[in-house]
Amino acid sequence: MGEQPLTRKIADLEVLKALAHPRRQRILDLLSQGGPSTSAELARKLDLNTGATSYHLRELAKHGFIEEVPERARGRERWWRFVSADLRFPLRSEQDAETRALLDEINARGVADDMRAFRLAQAAVEPGAWGDAFPYSRGAIRVTLPELVEFFEEYIALLMKYGKSAEEADPEARLVQTRFYAYPNPPSDQTS
Repeated sequence: MGEQPLTRKIADLEVLKALAHPRRQRILDLLSQGGPSTSAELARKLDLNTGATSYHLRELAKHGFIEEVPERARGRERWWRFVSADLRFPLRSEQDAETRALLDEINARGVADDMRAFRLAQAAVEPGAWGDAFPYSRGAIRVTLPELVEFFEEYIALLMKYGKSAEEADPEARLVQTRFYAYPNPPSDQTS
């Protein structure tokens, strides 16, 4: 089982801006899902030049989202790996207008990217075996605010229980995307 990632609260606007960049989000996705890589490999996958990719890698490393893998370095070739962390952002009531707008943008882009990836996965899958592995649940729960917080923490703990890095996973394991969305109904719609 994977090592429990550290919990990291990110409130600094500069760090949030570094994280919000779409290309950096894509780099983080590639490193977290595929394991360590070089800037040249990432540049090919992103259709970017190595200079731009190296710049984004340095920015991500500066803020602790990735780190170098010195034992893999050969000559000028640098390897990078994802730093696993349970990222937490300021509560909405703690956010100023600029932070709120930035986090809303990150979330909206993330949901849109998730839906696009889900549609592509559905279109590419073959029936049977992994093709049958599209569990789906849509529901609602009536809870207090403390119960919702507890529910979310239990969900995160469950993800951590099963989470493994690409290096420590069984060769038969596949990366399975999981998402958690929860939002309270508007006050005018509390009857349902």
